[in-house]
Amino acid sequence: MEYSGGGGGGGGATLSEMYQSARRLLLSARDGVARVERLASAPTSSSYSSAPLVGGGAPGDPAVAEGVRREVAQIQGLCAQMDRLWRSIPAKGQRDLWKRKVEQLSEEVDSLKETLDRHTLRQKKRILEAKERAELFERANGESSHVLRIFDDEAQAMQSARSSSRMLDEAYETGVAILHKYADQRDRLKSAQRKALDVLNTVGLSNSVLKLIERRHRVDKWIAYAGMIITVVVMIAFWRLTH
Repeated sequence: MEYSGGGGGGGGATLSEMYQSARRLLLSARDGVARVERLASAPTSSSYSSAPLVGGGAPGDPAVAEGVRREVAQIQGLCAQMDRLWRSIPAKGQRDLWKRKVEQLSEEVDSLKETLDRHTLRQKKRILEAKERAELFERANGESSHVLRIFDDEAQAMQSARSSSRMLDEAYETGVAILHKYADQRDRLKSAQRKALDVLNTVGLSNSVLKLIERRHRVDKWIAYAGMIITVVVMIAFWRLTH
């Protein structure tokens, strides 16, 4: 059975479709991270001039890294939607299966994001060191202004990527908080409904017990009357026989 989301970014997609989309994005993001690391380990000249570009971005890996960050944010958004959907699956076996799938996917994308963050920190350190070397070189012969412009452009591109990632992370955290709040409200409503049903069942059982006690009391009363009558009749008969 397929379960579909009623709104938001899922556009009515089923849980299976969201999962497949997230897996495809995860594979693409992994390839992007591998490409970023290859560009980072390549010589400076090939990284900035001869390396092929993805999506017509700026030279070097900042454009690739920013694309990977967008894919990571999309996966995290899909995970948030799937986390809401699997909770509404009535069958416990299916619900547990989807819970494990979504949690595993979330762990994988978190690990990928950590790898990308570590790369970003290394690149920032490398850029700062390169700028310091370029400044020293410029003071020595005054001919390194072009190199400085290249590193400034890369630093600005990385700053833009970090800003975009920060905004996407904030939007994702807000969405997750809202979904958790909805889940808590639903659990409280279910708990109140169960308590109300328990009270109604208790009241119905109490009425049945009272009726049973009343019937038993009437039967015991008639048995007592019958016993007294029989006893009187036997005593009268015995008295007549003895006199």
